[in-house]
Amino acid sequence: MSFLQGIAASSGIAIAKAYRLVEPNLSFEKKTVEDAAAEINRFQEALTTSKQELDAIREKANTELGADKAAIFEAHLLVLSDPELIAPIEDKINTESVNAEVALKETTDMFINMFESMDNEYMQERAADIRDVTKRVLSHLLGVHLANPSMISEEVVVVAEDLTPSDTAQLNRQFVKGFTTDIGGRTSHSAIMARSLEIPAVVGTKKVTEEISNGDLVIVDGLKGEIHINPTPEVVESYKKIAAEYEEQKAEWAKLVNEKTVSADGVHVELAANIGTPNDLEGVTSNGGEAVGLYRTEFLYMGRDQLPTEDEQFESYKAVLEGMKGKPVVVRTLDIGGDKELPYLELPKEMNPFLGFRAIRLCLEETGIFRTQLRALLRASSYGNLKIMFPMIATLNEFRAAKALLEEERANLIAEGVTVADKIELGIMVEIPSTAVLADQFAKEVDFFSIGTNDLIQYTMAADRMNERVSYLYQPYNPSILRLVKMVIDAAHKEGKWAGMCGEMAGDETAIPLLLGLGLDEFSMSATSILKARSQILSLSKKEMEELAEKALQMSTTEEVMEAVKAAAKLS
Repeated sequence: MSFLQGIAASSGIAIAKAYRLVEPNLSFEKKTVEDAAAEINRFQEALTTSKQELDAIREKANTELGADKAAIFEAHLLVLSDPELIAPIEDKINTESVNAEVALKETTDMFINMFESMDNEYMQERAADIRDVTKRVLSHLLGVHLANPSMISEEVVVVAEDLTPSDTAQLNRQFVKGFTTDIGGRTSHSAIMARSLEIPAVVGTKKVTEEISNGDLVIVDGLKGEIHINPTPEVVESYKKIAAEYEEQKAEWAKLVNEKTVSADGVHVELAANIGTPNDLEGVTSNGGEAVGLYRTEFLYMGRDQLPTEDEQFESYKAVLEGMKGKPVVVRTLDIGGDKELPYLELPKEMNPFLGFRAIRLCLEETGIFRTQLRALLRASSYGNLKIMFPMIATLNEFRAAKALLEEERANLIAEGVTVADKIELGIMVEIPSTAVLADQFAKEVDFFSIGTNDLIQYTMAADRMNERVSYLYQPYNPSILRLVKMVIDAAHKEGKWAGMCGEMAGDETAIPLLLGLGLDEFSMSATSILKARSQILSLSKKEMEELAEKALQMSTTEEVMEAVKAAAKLS
């Protein structure tokens, strides 16, 4: 038995066998073969196994994801059956007496280079198909496991260096009981998705992929941030009891599902949910969400090979608005960049993508993409209580430019005879320190603020929130962060506007007393955090928390603030 300490990213306990979602080592040496016929036979066996795998993946994709996703694997199967590709590989084995790995790689590299150099999108896509199938065939020649999260069919704990948003979106909650990674923090996108899916997760362990092999029994303790590898039966039994106790606690919180979120002295605040797709609505409803405070629309654009159409987006936005039955839905416009990439946009690589061409900056340049989304949102607006929020706003001119495009598309749609809601609140995410400092001027023009603390904290502290080595600097309770939050809330209230928070800080039990005291109107968090937060707020006096917040703003360190909250809010 061994043990690793990481960062608790999503609450709960998972006990299952390990499934390593790690890029395999596909390196090989060039060898001379004596029996070319036997080597060709080995190659054919690898081809057959690859086809069988792809056929199974295609069927699963067709059933669960639709024909368009299945078509990708249909294309891969066609590549593996193409004599124009297969014959040259076998000829090379025959004539040059090289091993199948060399023949495969040299031949496919030639085709990939040829197709990629063509000024033809279709041929460039074929190059990508050849690259993918080459990796699959090579893995079978080398006897190496090629991971595929969508094909997991038994209960597992996923082990990875990191998980991309699209990786996490593929995880089947029926089988994936938890996950653990080498890198990342509480606010990395994999962690946020884990909370949405209610999958226990521990991230930032530094070396979990070195320590765990496929099939090892693993305990993921998402409450304490611990990983236990091949634990003793006694440890397994103790964790089964902890898991049962946690489920009992969740059952107690569940009794509050239909209650209003009111402080002990009668002040109501709104508890909202952060979502990524219409499928997340069930979690919002079952956890008593009073609104959707952040709809991350980028997930509509990810995990596919082309931009979503206006109609596809309209249907998604409409589904969420109708599903919330008149409750507020704050939709964030496309926020791509940083750790969220769209390969099909072919954007240039940047030295620091988190500070680069992303979110509203991309949308104001790629106006065709932006206008399509704005039209879809405006068309959906008559089906519910829509509020639109622009991300990564750094200047007033950016907000004005985005608003102008929205108004142009509104006029276009009305001229086309399309019904659009009369009033749609327009707000911004406050995630750049300069915007927080200038909040008094922004508040004159926006309808609301939503504070995106995940980025606001990393930009203020100059500490990458994805980097576990500087995770100690990710300090939500630092007085500097609290002062910025107060500036935003006060600026909004002075102009009669509301201020929310859609960063993970909004659902943090240490932050909640401070935010209540600072006057935050809306707390938006992972849906699975709502009932716990409601239970906490019911026990807090707003007046007492105002006194706590005032003291915290005058403190010097995070540690001082945490101790003050612990005492005032009676945290364990």
